Amino acid sequence: MQTTVKSPISFAGCGLHTGRKATVTIRPATAEHGIWFSRTDVAVGDRLIPARWDAVLRSPLCTKIENQAGLQVSTVEHIMAALAGCGVHNALVEIDGPEVPILDGSAAPFVRGIMQRGLRTLPAPVRAFEVLKEVTVSDGQASATLAPADTLRIDFEIDFEDEAIGHQKKSLIMNNGSFARELCDSRTFCRQADVDAMRANGLALGGASGENAVVFDGDRVLSPGGLRHADEPVRHKMLDALGDLALAGAPLIGHYTGVRAGHSLTNTLLRSLFATPGAVRMVVCDRSTASRLPGYGLIWDEIPAVA
Repeated sequence: MQTTVKSPISFAGCGLHTGRKATVTIRPATAEHGIWFSRTDVAVGDRLIPARWDAVLRSPLCTKIENQAGLQVSTVEHIMAALAGCGVHNALVEIDGPEVPILDGSAAPFVRGIMQRGLRTLPAPVRAFEVLKEVTVSDGQASATLAPADTLRIDFEIDFEDEAIGHQKKSLIMNNGSFARELCDSRTFCRQADVDAMRANGLALGGASGENAVVFDGDRVLSPGGLRHADEPVRHKMLDALGDLALAGAPLIGHYTGVRAGHSLTNTLLRSLFATPGAVRMVVCDRSTASRLPGYGLIWDEIPAVA
């Protein structure tokens, strides 16, 4: 059955790119509501923004959504990954600013907050999108693919010149708590040269420091404390991919493969999936199907202590 959170959960911090302080609150919602954001700092007009693929504005550095009135919320990928990874199907996400707080740079604080509150079952069956045809999009050396599968599987591969990152590859089936156990504590990462360039262009105003990101410079990890996982960068790219795929509007059943893919390319993939005749269908999940969706089998003791 569909779920929502049992009670409101709030998080406060600065946006990574804007540097603006904001408080975000995940509130319970009714069945069939889906995930919507609401800008509580806006006094008049349409404050609601759908967490959906067709509301995404293309951006290489984060995932930004916008409603028809032009109201935006950016950097939604980590909180969306947490909602999907915890199996939350319905929620109203209130925020009093234009960017979701970066917190520690991962989805772990969101996961721990959701699991502390717990979930409430709603009187409606879960519906999911089942991928029926392989769809691929590419941009230079980057590519993203969705192919038929009986569960959500994410494969990701990255390759950076920086020796401290290098070539990394990982594959995970996203049920049985694997998101919380394997991915949720992996932080956003960047190279020092990229941080300098972003700040010169008015971005990364909220830090990109050891407190909220992993910063690399050649063969060095500049962030105090080093890495949480030897392959933390590729794990974070998988975290981002889950959050971006959650913008399908319902859980996905399919095999996602990303090679050097980013937020914009994953959104292009969703747009291509829904535009391709016969590539996807919505199914009502029985107990067996639901057991193969993200969030199923999540156990509190498996949530990383850093959360």
